Amino acid sequence: MTKNNKTLFGLAFLALFGFANAQENDEALRVEPDTTTSVNKTKLDGIAAVIGDYVILESDIDKTLIDLQSQGASTEDITRCGLLGKLMEDRLYAHQAVQDSLLVSDEQVNAQSDRQIQQLVAQVGSMEKVLKFYKKADVESFRAELFEINKLRMLSEKMQSSIVEKIEVTPEEVRQFFNKIPEDERPVFGAELEIAQIVKQPVAPEEEKQKVINQLKEIRQDVLDNGASFNVKAILYSQDPGSKSRGGLYTMTKETQFVKEFKDVAFSLREGEISEPFESTFGYHIIFVEKVRGQERDIRHILMIPEIPKASVDKAVQELDSIRKHILDGKYTFADAALNFSDEKETKFDGGLLRNPINFDSRFELTKMDPTLYNQVRNLKDEEISRPVREDDPRGGAPKFKIMKISNRYDEHKADFAKDYIKIQELALREKQLKAIKKWMDEHIEDTYIHVNVDNKGCDFANNWVKE
Repeated sequence: MTKNNKTLFGLAFLALFGFANAQENDEALRVEPDTTTSVNKTKLDGIAAVIGDYVILESDIDKTLIDLQSQGASTEDITRCGLLGKLMEDRLYAHQAVQDSLLVSDEQVNAQSDRQIQQLVAQVGSMEKVLKFYKKADVESFRAELFEINKLRMLSEKMQSSIVEKIEVTPEEVRQFFNKIPEDERPVFGAELEIAQIVKQPVAPEEEKQKVINQLKEIRQDVLDNGASFNVKAILYSQDPGSKSRGGLYTMTKETQFVKEFKDVAFSLREGEISEPFESTFGYHIIFVEKVRGQERDIRHILMIPEIPKASVDKAVQELDSIRKHILDGKYTFADAALNFSDEKETKFDGGLLRNPINFDSRFELTKMDPTLYNQVRNLKDEEISRPVREDDPRGGAPKFKIMKISNRYDEHKADFAKDYIKIQELALREKQLKAIKKWMDEHIEDTYIHVNVDNKGCDFANNWVKE
């Protein structure tokens, strides 16, 4: 795989924004995947390529490049032809997913859009700023465009997953893969760290929790007894940045990725009912079921987060300072302290050891670490334990505090079969998957209606799009 293709393979969903605009600007440009269709009957001005049912406009390429640049991605090694090739791949996957009935439901797409909007609002501070950044007049038009982007991306991903989901590599295949790499060309793995942490989560006092519960009960009764608008109440009082501007609205099914407590309550209610206040990891909620459509339902919710007083924050920091001192004094080990005192269930039973979310390995390569995590540990020396570090919840929940330690360091080194078997196995599997994808791509390019504008036929595509 070339450097360009590697870069394009992992583009974020925002790099597909041109797709929705293409569909809105010229819906008449859709072409059925019939090889007898006369391209001359369709207006070709501005069309870069046609893949099955999908049209790619020249403006889509421009918009994709602008979106990449606006997200801070390096575009130095990305060419216009490379972008067009990536857009064509996405649409071929999506086109074939529909042909193979690998569909995604509207509720799945809407749920993904809701999560993305929530993340964007959390990042920039308000829905108004998000709309301004993406030059959208209102939330509805933004959501409609995001829906089209996500639907294409999810279809594409579903098709790619179906191609590679059953591919595995045996230990013998891993050995053969490694041995066929000339010794002077074997990969070099960058410096890595193993990191452990002990976490304290400040807790709101009972009176603050009860205050929030009482507020939610009052809102519920106002809606039930006086006909007050739940929509307006959510806009005024909800602390969920992802749904506040929409009156707390989410569309969901039982497959939608919400925390269990939230989902259990949402599906225990009938249409028109409002729940009593309940707790989740985010805070306290009430849910109103607005509409039920088979397995799908529209719900509105109000999230309120109990205030954590400075005294609770100070207590968490003091406890961590005390734990740190006792470890340094040899009273107990870091692992023992994590097991007995950490509030983080995911790490406390493993000596506080963090797991890489990409592959669940315990090692973090320095050049690929999350910037926030890197900044927290970059100045730590061996056996040193950090002072308490504050970490805010990007989803709006309560902050947590932690002390951290570098458990192991691994210097940059050339791949060793025994020491780096997991990484070599990943490389071997990736090679096998890429070969399968390449074979699939060649076969379906041959069988699918594809038209490439004459101005783009000179591109040195990775795939045989011009069928020469």
